[in-house]
Amino acid sequence: MAIETHRLPGTRIPNARQNDLTARARAAAEVAKANASAVDAEARFPGEAFAELRKQRLLGIQVPQSLDGEGATIAEIADVCYILGQSCSSTGLIYAMHQIKMACIVRHFKNNPPHERILRRIVGEQLLMASSTTEGQAGGNVRSSEAAVEHDGAQITLERKATVISYAVEADGIVTTARRAPDAAGNDQVLLVLLKSDYTLERLQVWDTLGMRGTHSEGFTLRARAAAGQIMPEPYERIHAQTMVPFAHLLWGSVWAGIAAAAAAKAQAFVRHVVRQSNGQMPPGAAHFTQAVSTLRTLRGVLSASLRSYEAVMSDEKAISSMEFQAMITLTKVQVSELAVTTVLTSLRACGLSGYRNDTEFTIGRLLRDVLSAPIMISNDRILTNLATTSLMTPLPTSISG
Repeated sequence: MAIETHRLPGTRIPNARQNDLTARARAAAEVAKANASAVDAEARFPGEAFAELRKQRLLGIQVPQSLDGEGATIAEIADVCYILGQSCSSTGLIYAMHQIKMACIVRHFKNNPPHERILRRIVGEQLLMASSTTEGQAGGNVRSSEAAVEHDGAQITLERKATVISYAVEADGIVTTARRAPDAAGNDQVLLVLLKSDYTLERLQVWDTLGMRGTHSEGFTLRARAAAGQIMPEPYERIHAQTMVPFAHLLWGSVWAGIAAAAAAKAQAFVRHVVRQSNGQMPPGAAHFTQAVSTLRTLRGVLSASLRSYEAVMSDEKAISSMEFQAMITLTKVQVSELAVTTVLTSLRACGLSGYRNDTEFTIGRLLRDVLSAPIMISNDRILTNLATTSLMTPLPTSISG
């Protein structure tokens, strides 16, 4: 039986819109796959894939229908991320980051006219939005900002030294955090939606990494001047808990699951090839292939369960902000990233030398280098350390279902 690589497991029967989104995502994935090796080798933005994503009008699918979008759900977006992740890791991750920022705007713009206009432009022009949430000494602590918004009449200015802004040069806009005012505490943050005409970038550092080379996650000094109305009306603290964290962990995880599925598919193809060449005799790596399939099934199950849990509480601010939910959704990131790495490594062992080499159809080198970013770029060690206190305060389950 072939490995299911089309979509994440779910409880719904696919409807016409989902089938349409899947077909459009596969069209973009074919272009991404054709250019993935070049994107990796040249460490360049996957421009061909994003030209096709724009052609398929997949960048604005999350925008409500009332603002010319399609109102796509997080489950539908996760499937697109999963499909893209199987073809080009960098394309998938960039698309996921874009949709995470889209979710923050869509779920929290509160009918603010400046943001309505931006959302209509994103749909109409298929704009790509980047994210800037890390800076200076704060590093990976996205709940603390150094740079502050300064008001100048109806305008605001901001200058921040961003340690990472993925695909910043290629993006059409940037969604960034900042302190609410110069005298505000570091965790008193706002989210600001900027379009390309609102800011300039000065490169601070380049991006030369083991994997995910096409994300172009370089450092920049971001200098912005924009309308004060482009600040999101809700505080970032609320956006972070209700949308940023869940969407990030579920969409990143969907990309990593796609990478794992691609590796397992290569292992499956290799084992089938050997069986055909050896009159039905299983190769030594067959056991590792079985293990890879099992781990992939667990990975997809974890993601599917977490997606359902989030969908069940998306409109319940108290439930979504609870310690229990926040710990669960954050630990989903840790579990999925580790399972993805295990799946790819096990698939490599199934393929043996044919997977280790870079010049065979069964090579897994790029997939392994890309998936290793999952527990590192957003550090699992940091996450587990930060959750230690929460874990100590949370009662352990006393039954299988509880």
